[in-house]
Amino acid sequence: MAQQLRTIKRRISSVKSTQKITRAMELIASSRIIRAQQRVEAARPYSEEMRRLMASVAANASRIDHPLLKERDEVQSVGTVVVTADRGLAGAYNSNVIRAAERDMRDHGKDNRLFLIGKKGVTYFRFRGYEFEESWMGHSEQPRVEDARNVAKAVADEFSEGKVDQVKLAYTRYESAMTQRPAVVQLLPLPKEELEELQEEQRDEQRPQYVFEPDPEQILNYLLPRYVEGLILQGLLEAAASEHAARRRAMKAATDNADDLMDSLTRNYNQARQAEITTEIMEVVGGSEALRAAGRAASG
Repeated sequence: MAQQLRTIKRRISSVKSTQKITRAMELIASSRIIRAQQRVEAARPYSEEMRRLMASVAANASRIDHPLLKERDEVQSVGTVVVTADRGLAGAYNSNVIRAAERDMRDHGKDNRLFLIGKKGVTYFRFRGYEFEESWMGHSEQPRVEDARNVAKAVADEFSEGKVDQVKLAYTRYESAMTQRPAVVQLLPLPKEELEELQEEQRDEQRPQYVFEPDPEQILNYLLPRYVEGLILQGLLEAAASEHAARRRAMKAATDNADDLMDSLTRNYNQARQAEITTEIMEVVGGSEALRAAGRAASG
């Protein structure tokens, strides 16, 4: 019985230590998600203005002919950029986006070339024997413009050189602190239909007319790579915010489970202690009765 009590006490102590860690990680994630959400919201006006500028330049260009816009007659190879985290303990965050990327790769059934962002994605695909072109690690929680630029240059070069016929981005879209959804979107070639839709939107608005210097074609050649960088940066920022939200939710669940487990262990400990005390009392009473009976036998 004493051994059982010591075992339960050790388990309670272990659960308490774990709970301190999960609570600290929950608080850290809560503080980081606010900053990450602010970065997502701060980047959206840039993305919207870049979209408008792209549409305005494209509308004034006599012809739109750029390597990043050229659609291939037949798509034989697809490059997929998969955005995961560098650390775990974020619930199903990493597995959800990896599953979405794998599902998309199976659906299109083409030759796949992987570009991996985040240690978890690199570890997963390497363990399962996938080959990947390039990988980037160490900045999943706080992505910078330089990180997006490096990724954009790598995939744009692969597309321009004809090594891939299409480039997609698999990331986790941040909708709110409680809702994050994995998404797979096409990066390259930039759909001309999207530019046409942007132009239609601008025609419906009362917007000023610009005089372009140099000519719109040259400006478009400069803007398209920046536009791809912006799309990737937006995806990285939303993925970072989603990672913090998922980690906070997972650590809160772990902390609550630790509370429940400690309550259960404490009840077991109290029951075992009660049983031990009851046994000791019964032994004392039994010993006392034996001595009393022995005394009566001796006096008789």
